[in-house]
Amino acid sequence: SYFGDKSSCVENANTLNLTSSSSMRGLNSTCIGKTPLSSGRSGCRSHTPLMGYSVTSSSAVSAHTVASVIVAVVEGRGLARGEVGMASIDLKNPEIILSQFADNTTYAKVITKLKILTPLEIIMSNTACDAGNTTKLFSLITEHFKNVTFTTVQRKYFNETKGLEYIEQLCASEFSTIFMEVQSKYYCLAAAAALLKYVEFIQNAVYAPKSLKVRFQGSEKTAMIDSSSAQNLELVINNRDSRNGHTLLGVLNYTKTPGGSRRLRSNILEPLVDAETINTRLDCVQELLQDEELFFGLQAVISKFLDTEQLLSVLVQIPKQDTVKTAESKITNLIYLKHTLELVEPLKAAIRSCNAQLLKAYYNSLEDTRFGIILEKITTVINDDTRYTKGCLSMRTQKCYAVKPNINEFLDIARRTYTEIVDDIAGMIAQLAEKYSLPMKTSFSSARGFFIQMNADCSTLPNGQLPSEFTKITKMKNTYSFTSADLIKMNERCQESLREIYHMTYLIVCKLLNEIYEHIHCLYKLSDIVSMLDMLLSFAHACTLSDYVRPEFTDTLAIKQGWHPILEKIAMEKPVSNNTYLTEGNNFVIITGPNMSGKSTYLKQIALCQIMAQIGSYVPAEYCSFRIAEQIFTRIGMDDDIETNASTFMKEMKEITYILQNANDKSLIIIDELGRGTSAEEGIGICYAACEYLLNLKAFTLFATHFLELCHIDALYPNVENYHFEVQHVRSSAGNKEKIAYTYTLSKGYTEEKNYGLKAAEVSSLPSSIILDAKEITNHIAKQILHGQKSTPEMMKQRAAYQLAMRLVQTARNSRLDPDSLRVYLKALKRKYEASCSTPGKNDEHQ
Repeated sequence: SYFGDKSSCVENANTLNLTSSSSMRGLNSTCIGKTPLSSGRSGCRSHTPLMGYSVTSSSAVSAHTVASVIVAVVEGRGLARGEVGMASIDLKNPEIILSQFADNTTYAKVITKLKILTPLEIIMSNTACDAGNTTKLFSLITEHFKNVTFTTVQRKYFNETKGLEYIEQLCASEFSTIFMEVQSKYYCLAAAAALLKYVEFIQNAVYAPKSLKVRFQGSEKTAMIDSSSAQNLELVINNRDSRNGHTLLGVLNYTKTPGGSRRLRSNILEPLVDAETINTRLDCVQELLQDEELFFGLQAVISKFLDTEQLLSVLVQIPKQDTVKTAESKITNLIYLKHTLELVEPLKAAIRSCNAQLLKAYYNSLEDTRFGIILEKITTVINDDTRYTKGCLSMRTQKCYAVKPNINEFLDIARRTYTEIVDDIAGMIAQLAEKYSLPMKTSFSSARGFFIQMNADCSTLPNGQLPSEFTKITKMKNTYSFTSADLIKMNERCQESLREIYHMTYLIVCKLLNEIYEHIHCLYKLSDIVSMLDMLLSFAHACTLSDYVRPEFTDTLAIKQGWHPILEKIAMEKPVSNNTYLTEGNNFVIITGPNMSGKSTYLKQIALCQIMAQIGSYVPAEYCSFRIAEQIFTRIGMDDDIETNASTFMKEMKEITYILQNANDKSLIIIDELGRGTSAEEGIGICYAACEYLLNLKAFTLFATHFLELCHIDALYPNVENYHFEVQHVRSSAGNKEKIAYTYTLSKGYTEEKNYGLKAAEVSSLPSSIILDAKEITNHIAKQILHGQKSTPEMMKQRAAYQLAMRLVQTARNSRLDPDSLRVYLKALKRKYEASCSTPGKNDEHQ
């Protein structure tokens, strides 16, 4: 159901001069605004009747929600090109999010933000797509979002002055600090003006004054994960099957409400960067895990909440036209509002005795007197026993009798008439059942209204058929559904009576809503609390199913016996665990090992653990410490991607270029199999150059490669560590041939499996003479390469001194040891340093 009708939307189209290219499916379609583009094409967009959607039960929340976000994007011109303004609103959530930032020529920030928003529709200025003069931003967005509706509006609607007026008019007083943040941010204000004008047009409704939440979202408060990395890591979508739940979202999503699911998704794609905020969340998860009564009590309350954000969205909109559907939607949502407010006290009771700081703050927020004021105003008009129920007929009854008697005399008369008609229908069907001696019963559906249903074998019917007065007969197994001419007429009378009831109830509801609008902003607070508690409960639930631990935040990335969370869900058992250790002094790790040994899985595992920690979740490990990452970059190769070609190589180059352009000292960088799309010599050269560039940063970098020549870079850079995945050689009883057994265990140093390509050739049908020649040539080349890469004693001494210095700095920053234990530790460091200096080339002991 939606407010307004399509004809009025079509009539108003020319006021905006809309042009669209639509790829939406499954919605009512209507051509509007046939204003041709410069290229001479005319547009036809699909109507988006989403505003009046009723709130649905949240007992089962799907990870794949229907897109409902509209985004307006505008870019500066001339010297301001690259300065981008964005404004977005979720049609299910009355919150406007404004953003403005400078982007580089790849427009990576714009694409990433849009990928996170998953828009239903993107609005841009018509000047951005003029034929022959299309902007690069428009081209990139249309390339990345092929299945999204694009709508262009005249540039004049991107007006920053009008945008500020809209914000001042619609922003709720509690969020008025937004004016200070955005009054000089012209581009996001311009985007807001076009967005709000357009939403008003497609919804055929306006937002009530001072009713919206408006916030400015800077990129500095969250970590940036580009869309390619999100895809590589399968954060929210499985790469093999989009319907598959084997993603990080699938691992953590035990939410009970749509708002909680949405919040979890957005947090995974944009993790926090403030350790204090993260620890506040972790304190809550810890208390939920330690207090079983709190966990189950809070979960029971949260699961009763409906989609509070969508409820708010409908309540704060004022339709331009009153229709039956408008009336029914408003009445429904007022009942949902009553249901929601009645849950505030049980929610308070559930967290009353909590110790976590965030839970205490939420309890104090729920003591807001406005919740009681709104509920009191509702109960003066709405019956106490009116409530949200499942089932279309029972919900229809709730809507009919929602308003108390004696408030409107004509409403009372209409309801009596409706009751009589319903009773007459039941009586008529009972008479028919008696007349034909058939087990008929009254049934109802929203599509058919009242109809007759009967369970009977056709052999029990006269001549195997129903009497001739029954029509629209359908049969499923032994269940017949049908109606009659008299029943159709009575349904029409019932609907007519219902329209009168809804109309009169709607007038009373509108008057009531006008009285509570000034208090309704507390519901934004409630919506935020419910979605956050739902997400934290989901984290705690995930912990109960696996042995996750609470992460710490230091200047070190240390994971003891960590494992891959998604792999655990797929395998239904705990995968092989491995250690990870990166510090400022050892911030670059090169990982080697044969194909299928576990390199890619291990790399993804580290990124997933980092993200889990930064959203406030426990982590799959025995112990873990993380340095907050401001950006997480991944370039993951595919082990099953055997064929390489020019396009694969260009994709590699684009990804590595993006990383090199955007990485900084606080980044986590994961690169796997760079250079596979070209020759070995070029691949080694590209990898070596990329490594040297990244070594100039203090970013934590893990670099997996098959090019063993890269392993010797540690002779030049003391902050490089080599690790490899072990394999075992097993001789088969048949044919006495050697096979490789994968242990998936990470060990210090680089792999000794230098010639696993040759080993694969040995078990093939290649002639032995060719294999012998290949081995000889390989050994000769390897000796030449290694000759110039040996470490001198002086190099090893410098490396030992560097690593000792970094350990001392790290100890000074983070040590919690008592004086005696610290003395023992420092003596051990000294012995280790002396041993490294006296025996050059000896591997450091991993600590």
